[in-house]
Amino acid sequence: MCDCDCECDKTVSVGQEVPNFELETYDPVNREFGKISLEEIKKKTQWTVLVFYPADFTFVCPTELADLAEQHAALKKLGAEVISVSTDTKFAHLAWRDSEKLLANVKYLMGADPTGTVSEMFGVYDENSGLALRGTFIINPAGVLASSEVNFYNVGRNADELLRKMEANVYLAAHPAEACPAKWHQGAKTLTPSEKMVGKVFEALNG
Repeated sequence: MCDCDCECDKTVSVGQEVPNFELETYDPVNREFGKISLEEIKKKTQWTVLVFYPADFTFVCPTELADLAEQHAALKKLGAEVISVSTDTKFAHLAWRDSEKLLANVKYLMGADPTGTVSEMFGVYDENSGLALRGTFIINPAGVLASSEVNFYNVGRNADELLRKMEANVYLAAHPAEACPAKWHQGAKTLTPSEKMVGKVFEALNG
């Protein structure tokens, strides 16, 4: 649910401030229902990682959530609150988590967006099906959308790439004058753009 004063039919884009939203959640660790909002996460100066998927009790989705679970500890260490989101209810999340063995290691919050309001905010809501496309979004601690990825229903994602992008965004937040080249990973060389580097990126990377 969005509680902002904005025009909620507008999709938030990378570089824009994300309006506050609230989701009902299922917490698999404590086996509890609850709620979480972007404002609540921002007050903790945490990053927000939203992973939208089409539906519980489907086929590609549990493989993605299991993959995400493998990187959850690393994402959490980087200061991220990870939330998976679908248009199912919190009750369906509980039942699916209990019945699907692939989800045994899922410890992040599972967000419920049955009205599609939050999915629509991020441009992943499919009005024809009432489901969300496979969208992954990284929001920085100031509430600005830093990264966006959207796949169709039949293409699963790779949480290794999500972790790589999260590491890059965290690094650049602390080093704003630098930039991360393709395939950058933690500890690798970055670029510091200047007039001296124009046409000389090869030398900068291999010097």
